[in-house]
Amino acid sequence: METSDENQINKIVFSDEVQSAIEQVLQSTDPLDSPDFNTIDYINQLFPTEQSLSNIDDVITKMETEVTSIDDHIRSVVRSQSNTGQDGLAALQEAQKVIVQLFSQIVEIKTRAERTEDMVREITRDIKQLDCAKKNLTSAITTLNHLHMLVGGVESLIKLAEKRQYGELLNPLQAITEVNQHFQQYTDISQIKELSNEVDQIHRKLASQITEDFHSAFTGSNATKMSLSQLSDACLVVSVLDSRVKQDLLKWFINLQLQEYMQLFHENQDIAWLDKIDKRYAWLKRHLLDFEDKYGKVFPLDWEVSERITVQFCTATRDELSKVMSKRRNEIDVKLLLFAITKTSTFELLLAKRFSGITLNSEKSAETTTDGNNAEVQSPFLDLIGVCFKPYLDIYTDSIDRNLSEIIERFVQDSKIAFDPIINNSTVFPSCADLFVFYKKCIVQCTQLSNGKPMYDLALIFKKYLREYASKILEFKIPKVTTVHSSLGTSMSMLTKDLQNLSTAAGQVIHSLLKEGETLRYTKDELVRICCILTTAEYCLETAQQLEEKLKEKVEPIYSEKIDLSNEKDIFHRIISNCIHLMVQDMESGCEPALIVMSKIQWQHINNVGDQSPFVNSLITHFKLTIPIIRDNLSSSRKYFTQFCHKFVNSFIPKYITTLYKCRPTNSQDGTNNIMGCEQLLLDTHSIKTVLLDLPSIGSSVNRKAPASYTKVVVKGMTKAEMIIKVVMAPIVPATGFTEQFLKLLPDSSFTEFHKILDMKGLRRTDQTQLVELLKRNAPKEMVVEMGQLSSLASSNSPEEKGHIKKLEKLIKKRLPN
Repeated sequence: METSDENQINKIVFSDEVQSAIEQVLQSTDPLDSPDFNTIDYINQLFPTEQSLSNIDDVITKMETEVTSIDDHIRSVVRSQSNTGQDGLAALQEAQKVIVQLFSQIVEIKTRAERTEDMVREITRDIKQLDCAKKNLTSAITTLNHLHMLVGGVESLIKLAEKRQYGELLNPLQAITEVNQHFQQYTDISQIKELSNEVDQIHRKLASQITEDFHSAFTGSNATKMSLSQLSDACLVVSVLDSRVKQDLLKWFINLQLQEYMQLFHENQDIAWLDKIDKRYAWLKRHLLDFEDKYGKVFPLDWEVSERITVQFCTATRDELSKVMSKRRNEIDVKLLLFAITKTSTFELLLAKRFSGITLNSEKSAETTTDGNNAEVQSPFLDLIGVCFKPYLDIYTDSIDRNLSEIIERFVQDSKIAFDPIINNSTVFPSCADLFVFYKKCIVQCTQLSNGKPMYDLALIFKKYLREYASKILEFKIPKVTTVHSSLGTSMSMLTKDLQNLSTAAGQVIHSLLKEGETLRYTKDELVRICCILTTAEYCLETAQQLEEKLKEKVEPIYSEKIDLSNEKDIFHRIISNCIHLMVQDMESGCEPALIVMSKIQWQHINNVGDQSPFVNSLITHFKLTIPIIRDNLSSSRKYFTQFCHKFVNSFIPKYITTLYKCRPTNSQDGTNNIMGCEQLLLDTHSIKTVLLDLPSIGSSVNRKAPASYTKVVVKGMTKAEMIIKVVMAPIVPATGFTEQFLKLLPDSSFTEFHKILDMKGLRRTDQTQLVELLKRNAPKEMVVEMGQLSSLASSNSPEEKGHIKKLEKLIKKRLPN
């Protein structure tokens, strides 16, 4: 039996193309026909188990039968191919004979084709000659006709021109002009050149004659005037002549039409000043109506004479206004300037509706307001006169500056009157809305004047008075702490009432401690004012953002990137943060007396656990009195109320834990380990935790769930306070168990906090060393690193101090249990 290596050597490998062809012919699914046939895999497939070997004889018989069948098929194929060579040779000889016959036929066809081509060439030669002759004859006849027309037409034109019969002259003139253009290629012929010169001479004569006719018609005596019909025909003739003739004629005629205007509104005349600018525009309206009524039919429509008169009027008006304003600049005030600009803008809009602007230059008429596809075309009449006012728009912006200064001063005076959000139905000062309404009106007005530098200057003025509003109105109104909050006295009275069960001496001590803890607080009205300042600053912040976007949208692109209100928005951000800080500070001040009482209580002497301590009641009362005021007045600024609550608990909880460290709920020095004080502290801490979790909705009829982020802060901070108390409750003996309890309950604490907890248990510092060393051995790496930093501080002591420290450590080791 051959090995698998031998099979690989004897295996015939076909290329991919051959294999693909075989598969297309055979189209077999038999694994024996597969190109990657593997005998071992095939045998394993036939006999997958030992039991299947019982059929081996049948399989071998079947395969022998298939082999025999294949051999028979191969023999028949070989026999059938034995005569193939002889048949192929006979077929090849037959094909060669056919090719020879085909070649002879092709040669014969080619010869016939060449003879046919010669015959066609002979036939078409005569046709081409006839066609060329026809073209030449047609050209000669056409030229002859043109020449006859030119010769006869010149004489006719001269006669018609002399008689001023422009209506009859028009058509021959157009024809002669076109014919003359045709003969320009034959000007080397003297006769043709002479005729061409005569045509040019007729053109010049007509131009001069018609110009004289117009001058005579509009400025001469009645005897020499031509009829309007003749003038109309003359205009049609001018359209055929050189374009400069039309231009010169229109220039003279338009100047003639505006001659009266230039005299009436000369810069030396009173009527030429800005206060009577509307009379200029009224004059043009009347004149155009009069002109179109009298001479509208004289000039062709495509001459656009009315529009040309209007354009010349606008140009002259712009120049005259520029001169007169330059000489009398000191007399221009903002009221007069806006009057002139408004009248001019209205007049330009009227012209934009009346005329297309086709007579203006292409750049002006193609001016677009957008740079995309399907751009909107702006009329070239807009700002055609108004551009003369742009150098004087600083008068407008200076006026806005003065107006805003007066407005801010008025706001300052109004701010001295107490603001009641209930009466105004809003916690936002109405002055800020008035300020931004004025800003909006200024933007609309300035957009009509100019969206260039004046708009940018306006933005700078807006920035200036946003800062002034922030400083003179908002920051100035922030109250200073000058009074004692009334709720503090209420809290004290409630505390004293809760302490009636104590002895008289103890009650007096508590009462005196409360008086020592009194701090200056905001009144209710002052808290409301702070909330109003916050909401107003928020409104200003949001509106300033919209203002910045609107200014960038309206101003020209060259100034857009320069407009930046980020500094002003930062100011309002700072005011909001300051208001929140002041409210948090006020809340902390209200909590301070209760925390002082908490630190002064002799917790180690408490023998039974009752309800929550009076200082807790004081805190709850303080929260119930203060939080609703802030919440109600920040109802429109919920996110900042939530931020206030966050900041308060982030500040209060560390202070509470600091106060907790000052308490001495147990005393290990006298041999007792009374944990009643700890249990009372744990109860009080849990009560404060519950109140803090409900702080955002305390005193509210609607119980809204506090934000998850806020709840997380409270739970984390107050849970640490509870764990501190539980560690203090744990016995020191055995020391290993105590340190393990500390690490388990306060895994993120430090050695400093461990010392504070030992102080809460009443252990002297000298007795704490063994516990610290034990903690050091079991503490995480981070805590040990901190201990090393503390040790490095201790190493800076003098040798004498180090000796005392070693003696104290020995004493502690003796006193502390193992």
